[in-house]
Amino acid sequence: MGNPTGFLNVDRILPNDRDPQQRLQDWCEVHEHMAEADIREQAARCMDCGVPFCQSGNSAVAPKVAGCPVNNLIPEWNDLVYQGRWQEAVARLHRTNNFPEFTGRVCPAPCEGACVLGINAPPVTIKHHEFAIIEKAFSEGWVTANPPPQRTGKKVAVVGSGPAGLAAAAELNKYGHSVVVFERADRIGGLLMYGIPNMKLEKPVVERRVQLLKEEGVEFRTGVEVGRDITTAELTSTFDSIVLATGATQPRDLAVEGRALDNVHFAMTYLTASTRALLDGDSASSSELNAAGKNVVIIGGGDTGTDCVATALRQGCKHVVQLEIMPQPQLKRAADNPWPEWPKTLLVDYGQREAIAVQGDDPRHYQTMTKRLVGDENGKVTEVHTVDVVWQNDAAGRPVPHEQVGSEKVFAADLVLLAMGFTGPEAAVLEQCGVTRDNRTNVAAEYGDFATNVAGVYACGDARRGQSLIVWAIDEGRRCAKVVDAFLKG
Repeated sequence: MGNPTGFLNVDRILPNDRDPQQRLQDWCEVHEHMAEADIREQAARCMDCGVPFCQSGNSAVAPKVAGCPVNNLIPEWNDLVYQGRWQEAVARLHRTNNFPEFTGRVCPAPCEGACVLGINAPPVTIKHHEFAIIEKAFSEGWVTANPPPQRTGKKVAVVGSGPAGLAAAAELNKYGHSVVVFERADRIGGLLMYGIPNMKLEKPVVERRVQLLKEEGVEFRTGVEVGRDITTAELTSTFDSIVLATGATQPRDLAVEGRALDNVHFAMTYLTASTRALLDGDSASSSELNAAGKNVVIIGGGDTGTDCVATALRQGCKHVVQLEIMPQPQLKRAADNPWPEWPKTLLVDYGQREAIAVQGDDPRHYQTMTKRLVGDENGKVTEVHTVDVVWQNDAAGRPVPHEQVGSEKVFAADLVLLAMGFTGPEAAVLEQCGVTRDNRTNVAAEYGDFATNVAGVYACGDARRGQSLIVWAIDEGRRCAKVVDAFLKG
């Protein structure tokens, strides 16, 4: 490395976040920018560690063991940043990652969880360097369309325009195949467009990359739902191969009394409506799906729940709480969670920080189980009834929640959002394709092979592996494209 003692002499620093009270007045990204000199100094913290676990993400051990799923050449571009060789850095970054502007914003950074420096010190700010490299490249005009020099005459249909579908399309197009991406929504991007709110990923960032793909020759068809607007039989007769990248969009439901009450919605329905209203300039969006003036209860403590907290606050909710059935994570790694495993530690994310600034405390209530929803005479939800739980292992060693007598609570609720994850891909397209599904309802296709039981039909991303990270979706899209390319070339 250019500065072999940087990790000893330089403390970890990240860009400041905008003041919560100020950023709640808009939908812009929450982070401020860091001076280039400071970024280069932070890159000097990357050690000559011998074995860079940061870039060694492996599907066989994920998600327990951390590391970058796309195997980014992290020490190489860290050193290039330190030396100010930005154009070389972006070339190395694009070699393994089609969309670093997405992962540099919304990836939880498993690379940092596996950073060798993180054994006994704060890890290198890898994620921010990735962001800085790609944004520097766009600002300097170094990222341009690069269409393939010739076409193979083969046609591929990609179903779904999320990160896996876009990565597969980008790579297949580079190989010279003609690619058409089918998206049932009105805009391209899938989860990137409608699943992640603007303050984490501003939509011009997505549209910027989509425009480059168009210039490179990828065709996009929006508002087309495969299985309804066009049959899979039609795709099979028109295309030489099909890639299923539909995501795992079947939400996990809440089986409790009162679930059918009005104003109880899945989180993704709410987030999609919010983003669509913002992009369409529709300030008078559906009152039922707008949190303005309402007591909001979010059931689920993950990233989607956090996004709902931040969205509700920006819409002017009266109060917001987030219910999490699992225990509160520890502040530091537990003894049974050693490096380089993903650190299971407490994170106060942007949404919680904003709630603390507005309401005075963290909106999360841990070890809280929802028992029932109560409504008024008009069938609208008014209350969420809960009970505290403790987790104990059963005879088979599996953790089981046990309700605590006398711990019942009642939360006022005008809007309840279910953010409890996803159970797998939606069935309609898969059934029409005739592909086999595994015991988790995902498409049955082996990682690295990606082939389904139907000849010429492949699957990648969350549709194959279940709900996961954007960076894993990009990895699968890239690898799947390589397999499809080999199939098309015989």
